[in-house]
Amino acid sequence: MRVMSTDPAAGARPEESAPATAARGGERAAGEQPSWWHRDHPTFAALSGFFTGLVYVVVVPGLFAAVLELVVKDSTAEDLYPFVLVMLALPLVLLVPHKTRRFGLYLLLGMLVTAVVVGGVAAIVLWYMVDVHG
Repeated sequence: MRVMSTDPAAGARPEESAPATAARGGERAAGEQPSWWHRDHPTFAALSGFFTGLVYVVVVPGLFAAVLELVVKDSTAEDLYPFVLVMLALPLVLLVPHKTRRFGLYLLLGMLVTAVVVGGVAAIVLWYMVDVHG
């Protein structure tokens, strides 16, 4: 049974204690994670996957279009733009291996929620502009 204490050194692991940090000059060793960084925490994959999906659905199509515009002519870029859907299939690939399944699931969820929110806001703004101001 673990008892809570107000003494900061009581619950610290030896590698995180103040004397150990002071002996190293207050610096962490190369590659050592901060004490608040818990990759094995159950919500780490969920939160990082969801927010990666949120960014992924916005950044990937925009970046793909920008690179196409730089590399090829406008008409060719318009013809090649549907291939961005291949890049948006990444969450489906991440669902296959067991190790990345949770991250891929939340990546897909973040992408879908972002698409629904953007589509919903666009529909409301379009309705407002056509019905109210039209």
